[in-house]
Amino acid sequence: MTSNSDQSPLKVLQLTDPHLMADPAATLLGVNTRDSLEAVVESVKARGFGPDVILATGDLAQDGSDVAYRALAKSLAAFDCPSLWLPGNHDHHASLAHVSAEIGADQKHSIQGGWQLIGLDSAVPGKVHGELAALELEFLEARLRDQPDLPTLVTLHHHPVTIGCDWMADIGLRNCEAFWQIIDRWPQVKIVLWGHVHQHLDQVRKGVRLLATPSTCIQFEKGAHEFSVEALAPGFRWLELYPNGDVATGVVRAEHFSVELDLNSTGY
Repeated sequence: MTSNSDQSPLKVLQLTDPHLMADPAATLLGVNTRDSLEAVVESVKARGFGPDVILATGDLAQDGSDVAYRALAKSLAAFDCPSLWLPGNHDHHASLAHVSAEIGADQKHSIQGGWQLIGLDSAVPGKVHGELAALELEFLEARLRDQPDLPTLVTLHHHPVTIGCDWMADIGLRNCEAFWQIIDRWPQVKIVLWGHVHQHLDQVRKGVRLLATPSTCIQFEKGAHEFSVEALAPGFRWLELYPNGDVATGVVRAEHFSVELDLNSTGY
C-alpha cells in the first residue's frame, strides 16, 4: 500500500525462525542456518533498507545455546539499530533472556516514529504450541490502555489464526480467543505480526493486518496436510509504518541463496 503521509515512516525489519546452532556447520533439513541468515542480511543491505528497529520473532536458536544467540547478535550488528527478541518453541528462555539483555534486545515495548510496538511471549517451555500467560495478556491490555491514540503493532511467535496447514492447526496459539478479545477492544491496533509458520501470509481481520513471514532458513509448504517443506529461498519482511497509521510492507527472498533440502525429513 502506498501511504499518503508526507511524514517519514518508521522502518521495521522482521527476521524470524533462523534456528541457529552452536556449531557453525550445523544444518536444518540440509540448510546451513547461519549461511542462510547471512544471505538474508546481505539481501536487506543490498536493497538499501535501513531499519529503525528489528523484530526477531522466535525460534532464534534450534539448540537454545548461548553461542547461537551470540551468533544472532553478531549478524544483527550489521544494522545500526535496536532489536527486539521474542522466544519461540525451540528457544531456551533463560539463555535467550541472558544474551538479549547484553545487547538491549530484551525490551518488549517500544514507542517510536509515532507507533507503539508490543512484543508478547507466546512460548510454552517444552511444548510446540503457544499460549499467552495471564501476565502477557495483562501486559498487552495495559499497554493498549496506556496509548489509545498511537497506532500499534503487536508481535508474537505463534500464529493466532488458522493458516490452512492441517499439521499446524494444533501448534498455533491455543488461547487465541482471549488474545482477540483484547485486540478487538482497541482499534489502534493496526498490525498483528508473527513467525513460526515459515511462510508468507497477508490477510485482514476486522481492520487489523495479519502478517506472517518466511523463515531465514527452511520454508514450510503452504496448504500442506502433513509436515512438508519446499525449496523456496529464505526471506525477510520490511515494514514502513507512518504516523497516521498507514502501512507499507512486503516480503523479499534471498534468491541468490541455493536451497538444497533434505526432503526425507518428517519434522524439524
